[in-house]
Amino acid sequence: MVRETLKAIWAIIICVLLPIEVNGKENTMTGIFNEDFRTIVTEVNGDRMSPPVIGINSNETLTIGFDALREERDYLRYSIYHCDADWSLSDVADTEVFDGFNYADITDYAFSRATAVHYIHYSVTLPNEEFSFRLSGNYILRVYPENDPDDILLQVRFMVTEGSVAIRGEASSRTDTDYNERHQQLTLDVDLNKYPVRDPFNDLTLVVTQNGRHDNEVTVRHPARVSGNSAIYEHLKELIFPGGNEYRRMETVQQTYPGMGVEEIAFHDPYYHHILKMAEPRHSKPYYFDQTQHGRYFVREYNSSNSDTEADYCVVHFTLKMLPVMDGDVYIDGDLTYRHFDDSSQMKYDDEAGVYHKALLLKQGAYNYQYLTVPRSGDGTARTADVEGDFHQTVNEYEVKVYYRAPGERYDRLLGVTLIYSGR
Repeated sequence: MVRETLKAIWAIIICVLLPIEVNGKENTMTGIFNEDFRTIVTEVNGDRMSPPVIGINSNETLTIGFDALREERDYLRYSIYHCDADWSLSDVADTEVFDGFNYADITDYAFSRATAVHYIHYSVTLPNEEFSFRLSGNYILRVYPENDPDDILLQVRFMVTEGSVAIRGEASSRTDTDYNERHQQLTLDVDLNKYPVRDPFNDLTLVVTQNGRHDNEVTVRHPARVSGNSAIYEHLKELIFPGGNEYRRMETVQQTYPGMGVEEIAFHDPYYHHILKMAEPRHSKPYYFDQTQHGRYFVREYNSSNSDTEADYCVVHFTLKMLPVMDGDVYIDGDLTYRHFDDSSQMKYDDEAGVYHKALLLKQGAYNYQYLTVPRSGDGTARTADVEGDFHQTVNEYEVKVYYRAPGERYDRLLGVTLIYSGR
């Protein structure tokens, strides 16, 4: 049965590639523009599960790594750009942000070892001798060949925070929409005691992201009220989120023995193929707690001393058995697809087999993912209800960012970032 399924779902492996523009605007999402490049990984002070945020003028470091599936090293450079709260490029000049020129060579690289797929692993650590940050806010790092700065190969979002405000809050299942059913609602308190803001009602911007997703990210321009030195965000419709479900998990840490969620491994030159167990919708099943990494992945080869260069690449086959969604398309969501809803993550439906299927080329590791439905008409916000279901018990990670633009300033300061978890 598994071999028949493999034969039925085998298709061209879609690379995770970004369009240069989205709806006429410059694309600044983390992702890859060249099919030879793979596996963007960020870590803060060596922690790969932390969001890419470092404090300004702190001792924290951010390391960005990625692979090029090539035999020889490329001479690569990178530049860094300041962005506003909505991730559009800001109006500040490079000289206001950095000392010196806005480019540097990538000199930290290593060749893969004992892998069927040859690659070079590159990394950049910030801040460094070329780049230190004068301004807080959002940033993107862009990588390109040293002789062609217009040929963007990949880009990565990260943030630099002032850490000047305290953010407290909770995510409750007792919402203004329902009570312990399908939603969660955030109540937030931004303490401005150490950073007086002239007009908290109009000068602050609050951005909340659920599990790293961009499609349902919320921007709140005005607090519900101000009490003393606190901006209070409560009983706001924008801060109600569908509960979703715990992320699914799978592991490809071994090439000879099926890991978690894997039904069978087969070798078809030049790749190992990991065929995942047939998935089914979970919306009508009881909620089941499973501790996950909220959509992240961790590169790992079980017998390796350095998985960055010793983990191999394999083709992972996803299948989802369900009736077709009539008004939308099904996508694989998680950091493994960089949260894009496009050809790189869209599953195809096989009418004869009655399944959705997708094949992705991924580096060995432990992965979180979920299946989301995006309506063909609408604003691009995905639904968890169709496949995963919405449960008030789900442990979700909410990243809360507070930006401030003082009167007359031309950029958004990032005053603080915190993580809030539901069910804790």
